[in-house]
Order: sequence, then structure tokens, then C-alpha cells
Amino acid sequence: MDKKIMLGAFKALDEKLKVPAKIIIGGGAAMILAHDIPLSTMDIDGLLVSSAIEPAELDPLVKKVAQELKINPHWFNSYFGTFTYTIPADYEKRLIDVFGGKNLKVSAFGIEDLLIMKCFSGREKDIGHARALALKCKNLKFVDDHIQGLADKGLPGSKEALDFFDDVRDRIGK
Repeated sequence: MDKKIMLGAFKALDEKLKVPAKIIIGGGAAMILAHDIPLSTMDIDGLLVSSAIEPAELDPLVKKVAQELKINPHWFNSYFGTFTYTIPADYEKRLIDVFGGKNLKVSAFGIEDLLIMKCFSGREKDIGHARALALKCKNLKFVDDHIQGLADKGLPGSKEALDFFDDVRDRIGK
């Protein structure tokens, strides 16, 4: 999915919503829409938050949008929240609005939060994305301090996340 298709999908979804809904996106979609990082992604990783609609009610609308736009029926991945527990509590300060319709508002996680999640996912395929985020990130110390703080608290996976982050920093020379 590219920027045009994603925004078109949000517009079509907005037209189907009868009540206000807010989505926070992460992953490749956030990198494309909020941070102008050129890449391709198969879906939009999103969390429904502060909404008058339940995820189970949203899913049929997502499927209708897919059918109308002839895109993947799983274009909206609401199950990506696996690593959101790792982001700082004040993440809302760094959200970037990427779409605003009549009922649908979409914001993206900030670069620091995306980078933290990528470090915790620690997948080989995430190294390129993490590198691109780190190159654009103006506060790598914030990321390092946050992951170190989680490691100090004994959060599982934080040592590996620190190693991943160190590897990314080595690759970009920062």
C-alpha cells in the first residue's frame, strides 16, 4: 500500500462510519504517512482508541472498504498492539495527525515510539525500517534511555531490544 491508497482507504472508511472513531497507526503506514519514509507495506497497523465503535463493529466496514477499493481485505491490522506496551506513557505528546474526516481521525506514533517498538520486535526484517527511523530521529538518547529504563526494571526482551538498538546505531554511525 502506498500513501494514496492508505488515505483513500481512510476516506472510504470515514464515509461509512456513523459515530466518531480514532485510530493510532504504527509500523510502515506510520513511517509513510507521518514521517515521509519511502517504503512499501502490505497493511496498516492500527489501534482503535477513544472511539464510540468497537473493533468488532469496525471490521465489517474495513472489509467493505477493501471490496470497494479492490485492496487486501486485511488492509487494516488491529492486532499489531503486541509491542505497544513498550512505548513511553507520554506517547500522545508525539502523535502526528495523518487523516481527519467527518467521523474518523487517524494519528501516527512519533518516530521515537516507532523506533522503540521496532527494537522490541527485533526481527531481521525490521533492521532497515529501524535504521531509517534512527536516521530521522532527533532524540536517539530518549530512545536509548527509555529502553535502558525498561531493562533496569527487568522487562523481558529489553536486553535484546538494547542490543538491536546498538546494532542500528552502529549501522548509521550515531
